[in-house]
This record gives sequence, structure tokens and C-alpha cells, in this order.
Amino acid sequence: MWQAVSYYAVLVIESVVGVFGIRLYEEPRYTVIARPADHVEIRRYTPRLAAEVALPQGGDAARSRAFQLLFDYIAGANRSARGAEKVAMTVPVSVRDNERVAMTSPVDVSEDGEAMRMRFFLPAKYSRDTAPLPADDRVKLVTVPEETVAILRYSGLGSDFEKRQFDLIAELTGSRWRPVGAPYTLYYDAPFTLPFLRRNEAAIPVERAETTSPPR
Repeated sequence: MWQAVSYYAVLVIESVVGVFGIRLYEEPRYTVIARPADHVEIRRYTPRLAAEVALPQGGDAARSRAFQLLFDYIAGANRSARGAEKVAMTVPVSVRDNERVAMTSPVDVSEDGEAMRMRFFLPAKYSRDTAPLPADDRVKLVTVPEETVAILRYSGLGSDFEKRQFDLIAELTGSRWRPVGAPYTLYYDAPFTLPFLRRNEAAIPVERAETTSPPR
């Protein structure tokens, strides 16, 4: 009982300070390897473990449902050698929503209808062997391999994520970094965080490519 009280007390404290853009959550490790344009970073992420929900429909209702399933998992809807386990909240939340993204060259996106995928990255202390197993079959544990990602950071409500994804790809044009996957969005703050203090990021996997223009 006291473990549950302590867990939710920490969440309350994190939520209160989060209103002002103060983040107390763990974040996946990465190294910034280049800055090809203003507000754009090229990051190399180490392998990460995540809890993932994939739903066949997109939109706000699906996002809310996916978030609730993932929150239930970290709040104790799981099984481990120690029984149900509370998992610390981390950032960012990764959202890939095929319903509202239709890219053209240089990114080839394979769409499978109105679908979306949301991930919570687990704290670094967990491995596939030690992470609690989801009680709900819709929640899956996935290992995200090491990857290189271009990031465009912005504030605000995040509802303009599609435009920001296009802006990111435009910023990469003419640089030595070539998109090699579909764009997605990373959210670092709760909905009640003051909009101008929020941290959102448009993201896309990239690789280094030879260009005829001066490299950036």
C-alpha cells in the first residue's frame, strides 16, 4: 500500500512542477553528433527498451486509449518476479500517427491505413529479462535498436506536428543527412504544462549521405 501511495505522490509532485516545464523524468541516452541547421540536431541513440501500443485507428481518441494502456502498464498492470511492479514515468512519449502523415520524396512512407503507434521508453535499469511483463496483450515490450535521428525542437501545444515534420525534412535538404524512414513526434510534457514552456520534437531516422552541395 505504501509503495502505491509513494508512487502516486511522486507523480503528483512531478505533475505540479511540470506545469512550469520542469522535467524530473529519466530520458533515453543520446549523443549529439551534428547540428546541420538552426534548431536541428542529429542524435545517435543507444538501444532502448520501450512499452508499445499499436492501434488500427488514429486520431485523438486512439491517442488517449494508447496512453491509458501504457500508463496502466507502468502503474502496475504487469507481472514480474516481484509481482505487480510500479515503473517510473520517463520522457519522451513517442507517437507515430499514419492517419495524419503522408510524405513524399525523399521519404517513402508505407501506410497501412489509419493507424498509430505510441511508446513509453522504460528506465535504463530494465532489460528484456527484468522488465515487468504487460498484463494487457495490447501492450508489447520492444527493443528499439541504436539509431541516428534528426530532431527539430519546438514549443506550443504540439498540434502542428505535421507541419513541423515537413519543416524538419526541408531543413535537411542539401545537407549530408538523408531521411531513411517515416517522421514521428516526441512529447516531453503533460497537457497542462504551459504551452510556451513545452518541449516537443519532430523526429525522423537519418543516415549520412554524400552530397554535391557544401555539407552542413
